[in-house]
Amino acid sequence: MHPFLPALSLSLASLFQADPGADSRPHSSIEPHGLITHAEGAFEGYTLIAPLRSRHTYLLDMAGEVVHSWTGTHGPGNSVYLLDNGDLLRSVKVGGNDVFRGGGEGGRIKRLAWDGTVLWDFWYTNGQHLQHHDIEPLPNGNILMIAWEHKSAAEALAKGRAASHVSEDGFWPDMVLEVKPEGKHGGEIVWEWHAFDHLIQDADPDLAGYGDVTAHPELIDINADHRRQAPLSEEARKRQEELARQMKALGYTGDDEDEGNVAQGGPAGGTGSSRDMGERNRTGDWLHTNGIDYDAQRDLIILSVRSFSELWVIDHSTTTEQAKGQRGGRYGRGGDLLYRWGNPRNYGQDGERYLYVQHDTQWIENGLPGAGHILVFNNGEGRPGEPFSTVDEIIPPWDDKLGFTRGAKAAFGPSAPSWSYGNATDQSIFSPFISGAQRLPNGNTLICSGAEGLLVEVTAAGEVVWEFENIYGGDIKPERGGPGPQGQGPGLSGPPPSGAGPAGRSPAGRGPAGRGPGGRGPGGPRGAGGPGGPKEKALFRATRLAPDHPGLAGLQPADAED
Repeated sequence: MHPFLPALSLSLASLFQADPGADSRPHSSIEPHGLITHAEGAFEGYTLIAPLRSRHTYLLDMAGEVVHSWTGTHGPGNSVYLLDNGDLLRSVKVGGNDVFRGGGEGGRIKRLAWDGTVLWDFWYTNGQHLQHHDIEPLPNGNILMIAWEHKSAAEALAKGRAASHVSEDGFWPDMVLEVKPEGKHGGEIVWEWHAFDHLIQDADPDLAGYGDVTAHPELIDINADHRRQAPLSEEARKRQEELARQMKALGYTGDDEDEGNVAQGGPAGGTGSSRDMGERNRTGDWLHTNGIDYDAQRDLIILSVRSFSELWVIDHSTTTEQAKGQRGGRYGRGGDLLYRWGNPRNYGQDGERYLYVQHDTQWIENGLPGAGHILVFNNGEGRPGEPFSTVDEIIPPWDDKLGFTRGAKAAFGPSAPSWSYGNATDQSIFSPFISGAQRLPNGNTLICSGAEGLLVEVTAAGEVVWEFENIYGGDIKPERGGPGPQGQGPGLSGPPPSGAGPAGRSPAGRGPAGRGPGGRGPGGPRGAGGPGGPKEKALFRATRLAPDHPGLAGLQPADAED
């Protein structure tokens, strides 16, 4: 454990040499920050990050210096975990999929030993499906992953989807899959849940799933993402266009051909698709589920559904067959939604909307302050007035005998978060996309303001005790690798051809453009940053590991010295 370091501000630029092959455009005269604050009360440990524009995964000490790293061939797609045995589990963005293109695309999961040896390399990308955004390691060694599945426009229309919101690319509902690793490349899908199995619509009584949306909050209104959506104001339209450029610049929304891919999440929680912009709609991404987490004690899965500005909870105790229907499992509801929160209009209920295109919805783990509660990074893009981000703690209405409870003809509670950090006045953690938060053992919360790569640790009282602005990344540009050959079982994609992927380069080590008013760099709207801004330093999220975490056993004592 590191000794206490007084609050300080320093530049680590001198520790790195610029990569001659990297972007050589002039940068802001403001130096990179690295560590900004380290005050008494911070939870001492190590922080794991995987910059979106980097092939490298870094383990940082409390001074923000690298004590260990792993090098890959592609950028993240997008989450990374250090397992208890010291292995690194990393989702990978491989590109090359001609059907699925959008923010958070992955397609591959790798497990690396502490020394970087590839132990498992699993591809899940073809014309019918693509892994994206987040994965979740399970206690049994299996892995949960989010994936898009392709449905034709005809299939979507037959389910009651409004024709004006059916893309020429088809319809991409999300599914959750549990993968059992086999060998070095194989994987068996041992459990599945499909959003497409749990739909309702009130548009056409002659089509499947017709019913009263307000009477069935357990089902997903196939048109909820655009119902009663107000037209975008000119200011909001410009913000979305700028946001689309930012996301494309850091390689988050695909390659340069994806001109139609724009930020998800209009003012009413809609898709914010290019159709909203009056341009060609190039994506069928309907839900844009960007986070998954697992509660082993209750066998529950929580999902962050960005396009709906909601969190959903489903039952993992079902069989795959039960998960298709409305019966079975520990809670007797099959694969229907057990709980949802953040935007009650999606199921026709009155009540205040709290979530705005959120990320990283997760359970607070047992043994931590707030155990059993829900933590979420509420990005805030689309809030009425000036957008701002918050980290919110939710206490769901849970009864040990009944499960999640709800009043008759009412929205799911609670009526408001039990704890929040961030507000309209203090814009220091604003990030219109990506980002996350983690509850720490001492009750503090580690916040990742992803677009600017800013990490902030705050106490329960809101005091900042550690702050670091990422200086790592920028060693790759947005580019698409080639897909692996088909194989490895039904519907799965095989390992990549030898030498696949872009050539590696050493990290540039260039830092951000500095924090202007409100914590953002110059060069555009809030969250945009300037040269050297989010294109290089952006982080999907970050994880703080305690010094006694078993996965750190390979960290040599010399590496941990100050």
